[in-house]
Amino acid sequence: MTGMSPRRTLAILRKEFRHIFRDLRLFFLVSLSPAFLLLLLAHLFVLDVQRIEMAVWDLDRSALSRRMVAALTADGEFQVQAWVSSYSELEQMLRTGRVDCGLVLPEGFARQLEAGRPAPVEVVMDGSDPIAAIQAVFSLTRRVMAFAPGPTRSMPVLVDVRSEVWYNPVLKSLISMVPGLVAIVLCMPALALALALTREKEVGSFESLIVTPVRGAEYLLGKLGAYLACGIIGVLPVWLVAVLYFRVPFRGNFSLYLALSAVYFLAEMGFSLIIANFVRNQQTAMLLVLTVFFVPSFFIAGLILPVDTHNVLSMLVSYALPMTHFVAISRGVFLKGVGLAPLQMHILILLGMGVGGLLLSLLLFRKRLG
Repeated sequence: MTGMSPRRTLAILRKEFRHIFRDLRLFFLVSLSPAFLLLLLAHLFVLDVQRIEMAVWDLDRSALSRRMVAALTADGEFQVQAWVSSYSELEQMLRTGRVDCGLVLPEGFARQLEAGRPAPVEVVMDGSDPIAAIQAVFSLTRRVMAFAPGPTRSMPVLVDVRSEVWYNPVLKSLISMVPGLVAIVLCMPALALALALTREKEVGSFESLIVTPVRGAEYLLGKLGAYLACGIIGVLPVWLVAVLYFRVPFRGNFSLYLALSAVYFLAEMGFSLIIANFVRNQQTAMLLVLTVFFVPSFFIAGLILPVDTHNVLSMLVSYALPMTHFVAISRGVFLKGVGLAPLQMHILILLGMGVGGLLLSLLLFRKRLG
């Protein structure tokens, strides 16, 4: 029996590259579909409220109260839809959905502020959409508390609470969501690899390959190399969509990001190679890859909610997904500009998944040839 030949491995690699670039649908799946999916999913998972319609009941009717409303609506996030004169009118507007919230400025508002005393302000919110309501309450409360006109700026305060938000100072979910979604959309090259392996079983070309001198390791490594390279090429359009279209700040090293993406692809494709050893048609392979990778990643990979580290079983299930680790890596490099040291645990786990998956698939593949 002959040993493993780099020449035969490169022949498989060239063959797979020709097949990918000749089939435009396959090329799109491997290289361009991640960027396309990022465009769709980022818009779908944006949790920020872009515009909040507000009704104002100004009982004070002073110049100071009007200045406050103007300050609250200066940047366009809050817009005054109507001026009301009673709670019943405000309730009717909330009930019919004409406004999202109401602001009530009590009589004596200006007099209280000018005397250096706290002036109560009431915010009435439509809670039928709790996510929007929480954001609106937080944003409106912060703006009201920041409004301190005239003499009140020199008044002493008993408690001075100051907050500072790092990495995402505007607290926009899009900035956090897009780097996390990159981990989800980059599963497409792994899906394409699983489909390529099972396609040859379906059409019968795999049986003719068995009688050739090509060994299992040469065959799998050639396939893996082609799809790994195309996947890395596909990282560039994904990065461009994130940075240029969604305006997500990239504070890290792009070469490092590409290298860590390659490690992530290796982990994903290790799973794809194992799956392809057990199925013989593309439909089943697609179903398994999407079930294992795509669907659970939205809920347990730390994309929307943090990984629950207090529940050991939940943590183990989450850490068994390659996406969990690349979500942390992508956000760390994108938003924090971190290097290898803070991410070494995630990198080592992904390397272990990739190498372990590749070795196991080689072992299973050789058994089937034998």
